[in-house]
Amino acid sequence: MATARTSPRRGEILAVLRAADAPLGVTETAERVGVHPNTVRFHLDALVEEGAVERRTQQPSGRGRPRTVYEPRPGMDRGGTRGYQLLARMLLGRLAATGSEARSAAMETGRAWGRFLVGQPEPYRRPTPEDAAARLVRLLDELGFAPDAEDGTPPTRIRLRHCPFLELAEEHGQLVCPLHLALMQGALAELRAPLTATGLEPFAEPDACLAHLAPAPRQTAERHP
Repeated sequence: MATARTSPRRGEILAVLRAADAPLGVTETAERVGVHPNTVRFHLDALVEEGAVERRTQQPSGRGRPRTVYEPRPGMDRGGTRGYQLLARMLLGRLAATGSEARSAAMETGRAWGRFLVGQPEPYRRPTPEDAAARLVRLLDELGFAPDAEDGTPPTRIRLRHCPFLELAEEHGQLVCPLHLALMQGALAELRAPLTATGLEPFAEPDACLAHLAPAPRQTAERHP
């Protein structure tokens, strides 16, 4: 979809509205841009849909009909590009610079987010190994890992055929991959599952990483009453 940033005409109309001392109607905007009012109306409607412009009805000071006017929505421009990957690289680079504590910090973060993302189980309900493995696969699928559990009841391995953080894992695998493993461990612990994730083999196969599952230590499975 075209936006004010990708459509030159739309960006020009938005600039005219921002430069105006008061809200403008379609005709006024068209005169300042130098195009037909119907063209301006089309782009104004699109800018309203994008959330960049507000449309409101202005009452006349005397006789006359109310008219529709447009003004830019206050706040930062939300139509631009994002740099989340750069931000992640910056934070990972800073974490890696802390040395030996970096890996344990990444795993602590992963476990906390795993517990949060999976949601709390029903009270007094402890899932079977099969149920827990299925819930873990659903979570990994929701996160974009394209998981494929091997045959077994429960499976002992899950292939992860897609990494939503691939470039970051290639650059900072010593942190990103342990975080992924800990995320799985945290999710299973929150479910009070009788199994846990014991290891993650990054790029174990040409097209997949391998997550390994095994029965959880008894004290871990029974940690919650």
